[in-house]
Amino acid sequence: MSADPSAVPPPHRWRWLILAVMLVAEIMDLLDASIVNVAGPELERSLGAGSVGLQWVIGGYALTLGAGLILGGRLGDRYGRRRMFLIGLASFTATSLLCACAPDIGSLIAFRLLQGTAGAMLLPQGLGLLRENFSGVELTKVFGIFGPVLGLGGIIGPVLGGGLIQGDFLGLGWRLVFLVNLPIGIAALIVAAKFVPRRPGDRTVVVDMVGAALVALSCALLVLPLNQGQEAGWPLWTWLCMAGSVIGFGAFALRQRGTAAQGRQPLVTPALLRKPAFTVGLGGIALFFAGLVGTQLVLTLYLQIGRHFTAGEAGLGNLPLAVGTAIGGAVSGAVLADRIGRAVLQIGPLVQLAGAALLGYELGGLGGSFSIWDIAPGIVVSGIGAGMVIAALFSFILAAVDDHEIGSASGVLSAVQSIGGSIGVAVFGSVFFADARSGEFASGFRHALIAQSCLLVAFLAMTFLLPKKGRPEGDEFTAGVGADEGAGTGAGEGADDEPRRAAA
Repeated sequence: MSADPSAVPPPHRWRWLILAVMLVAEIMDLLDASIVNVAGPELERSLGAGSVGLQWVIGGYALTLGAGLILGGRLGDRYGRRRMFLIGLASFTATSLLCACAPDIGSLIAFRLLQGTAGAMLLPQGLGLLRENFSGVELTKVFGIFGPVLGLGGIIGPVLGGGLIQGDFLGLGWRLVFLVNLPIGIAALIVAAKFVPRRPGDRTVVVDMVGAALVALSCALLVLPLNQGQEAGWPLWTWLCMAGSVIGFGAFALRQRGTAAQGRQPLVTPALLRKPAFTVGLGGIALFFAGLVGTQLVLTLYLQIGRHFTAGEAGLGNLPLAVGTAIGGAVSGAVLADRIGRAVLQIGPLVQLAGAALLGYELGGLGGSFSIWDIAPGIVVSGIGAGMVIAALFSFILAAVDDHEIGSASGVLSAVQSIGGSIGVAVFGSVFFADARSGEFASGFRHALIAQSCLLVAFLAMTFLLPKKGRPEGDEFTAGVGADEGAGTGAGEGADDEPRRAAA
């Protein structure tokens, strides 16, 4: 008796182990994005890292991660997600070891750039692998697990990093924040190699390497002068680099249009860039996450350098922000977004502005003694506003695009989110250190808050151009699945996953 060809194949026996491995990979990325924030003073003592070096160690990872996400998804389409996941995971683990062994700050920066590149190859494969091995109600449960676990990963990064550095186990100090990846990564690699099923990629997919190179070059030309400019006195080359970055992004857009016109598969669907609401959303994503990531860094720098907190204390000092963000996200996701629509994206930055004003007032009234409780109210209020925006932002931007464009659109948003964070590290780090060099640490923090407020006002203005209603989560998910069945969806694999990371 022949088998029914229409029968649905049984689910993979070890699919829940696959979920565990995907979560481990995501958490490793989240930890490495934030765990280094508390290592500044230790890097200065150990490697002689100055302010610019520290900005590159923290922001360089996000830069190469964001610049490579879309390419990583496309490579998974062509060569198979299992293969690219294993390559990415092995590379991420190996570069973590290189970071831990770095003999000087230049080497550490180079290894962090490589680590971000490995992350860009690793992360886009996760959602695709889960979709290949789960379906129906189980797939819904999978994403119900993803959110809280990733949120926890984002919270424990600075706390874990601070604890490892302060504990100074075996005298390894800051190197432990990278060495912690080794046993986790090796275990995940063994499990993934054994239990993730082999499925071939689609060799008909053509990877636009020239387009990917244009994105990477343009990102580098933008972040390099922002990191180096202030210390160098903003010479002519810094302005030429930023102008070159604009030209590079324009050339990338033109190449995508030409690639599509020739019937080939672009990295980014060109029609997206002709949608005003989407392009405005890209700017909003960049502004919002630049301000958010930048002020998080400045908070940690202020606690450690300005108030002489230990690494462990500075890590715990991030908890009021995490608590506020969780509250804001819960209120926005469960109550406000469906009832008041786009207005939640306008209330959120207003709450953040109120938090920044309160925090600036608290900083102005500080005396000689200090504890985190002196500024906790302002931090919590700022976090609530940020959480309100994070929980709803991607769905409102994606509401401006057609269903078949969801994959590509999400990939671009995810990349811009990471690159915006890297820009925030460069800009806000420079703002803080401009005052910190003369011992005016509170003034540096206040100036960073002013910079964030300017970005929030610009973001608030942009929200009026976004759709009034967000894309329902179920519709977004279904559209993403449909998009992945068509051409040019590699970016979407990493992307539908990445907006979920934003909430972390």
